[in-house]
Amino acid sequence: MYWNFSLLLHPKFISMEIFVEKFGGASVNSADAIRNVEHILSLEKKKRVVVISAMGKTTNKLENIVNKWFNEKIFFTQQFDELKSYHFQIIDNLFENIKDKSADKSALLENVNDIFEELKQKNQIIPSSDYNFLYDSIVSFGERLSTVIISSYLNLVGVNNKLVYAYEIIKTDNNYRDANIDWLQTQNAVNEKLIPLTEEYDLIITQGFVGGTKENLTTTLGREGSDYSAAILSHCLLAKSMSVWKDVPGLLNADPKRVEKTVKIVSMPYTEAVELSYYGASIIHPKTIKPLENAKIPLFIKSFLQPEEKGTVICDSGSVNPIVPNFIFKDNQILLSIMPKDLSFATESRLSEIFSLLAKHKIKVNMMQNSAISFSVCFDENLNILPALLNDLEKDFSVRYNEGLQLVTIRHYTLDSINKAIRGRRILIEQKSRITAQYLLNKDVKTSNN
Repeated sequence: MYWNFSLLLHPKFISMEIFVEKFGGASVNSADAIRNVEHILSLEKKKRVVVISAMGKTTNKLENIVNKWFNEKIFFTQQFDELKSYHFQIIDNLFENIKDKSADKSALLENVNDIFEELKQKNQIIPSSDYNFLYDSIVSFGERLSTVIISSYLNLVGVNNKLVYAYEIIKTDNNYRDANIDWLQTQNAVNEKLIPLTEEYDLIITQGFVGGTKENLTTTLGREGSDYSAAILSHCLLAKSMSVWKDVPGLLNADPKRVEKTVKIVSMPYTEAVELSYYGASIIHPKTIKPLENAKIPLFIKSFLQPEEKGTVICDSGSVNPIVPNFIFKDNQILLSIMPKDLSFATESRLSEIFSLLAKHKIKVNMMQNSAISFSVCFDENLNILPALLNDLEKDFSVRYNEGLQLVTIRHYTLDSINKAIRGRRILIEQKSRITAQYLLNKDVKTSNN
């Protein structure tokens, strides 16, 4: 639930206009990319809170480190060394054309090295029995590294800014890997810690994806949750607008890596964006839209490669412009088919048991279908969670599963768009509504039975 916190705003804030902007991993994955961020920030003078993701594929490598420790109790030295080298190389390249700053460079390298040593020690002392807690404690280091480097560099080249740690501002519960926001605590933290800083600084930098509990333990907001971080801060600041900088010219009707000819959406109402994010549109985090809609804050999706272009705006508009089929592809899907061992009907009480187990293991359902004696559910593959889920289910149910499937969703579908997306492949499950069609497709992989 998103409350209206306008009466709780800091008194100095009433006349201020704050703009929230988010830069994702692709926009900060190199020294040149960081210089481009500096260029974008220089195009317009305004008060900003900037949310930054981990650099490049850092999150993936940190996840590999977590999985290695969780599954084998082995510290993944290769991934650790690659990450350290990657970040140090970016620092070297940033300082390449800056003279007489060796002391600043040395101080930054020392700071980043200390963060890596903390990461290594923390990984090896945290109990590996709780995957979700381990994950949040380690993977959150990616955003910490990127913001320390970028904030230091911008200050060095004269872009005065203040680095704020998100776990001190965005307050959550202890639901690790998908933490729920404590909106009242977060608003209070924004009022007490963040808003006063905007009086002194035109640029505040903080981390996406990361939050903190009342015990000051680090949490994360779900994979690709940096957009959500920016939306939370936009809501609490009553921001003038929120902008997300991507490597595409705006919101496209399909991933250009999968579909040859794409169409840019000029504008879209909040409700349509919520639907697309629910079905897995990668350009929008599922939880991002609602905090913005409640406060009527427009969301701009713009290209960091063409920052002067208008991009896409998601706002309180009447309809999508233009209306074209929107394609969403989700790979690495698992299909579970679950049947009561006594072949009794799949009643509401039995379905309740299944959903309780899915919730226990934090499984997010992408598609489901039931028959008289079975219930099928499709979700994102997570091989760290699946064995435990199967173990729980098999106490009362017979379970079969398929791995490596693809879920295709077409919003505003046409017959031609369906034919292009399916291309004659075997359909395991098909579902249609007036506007949306979904197909779970076999990608010719081995079927596993348990």
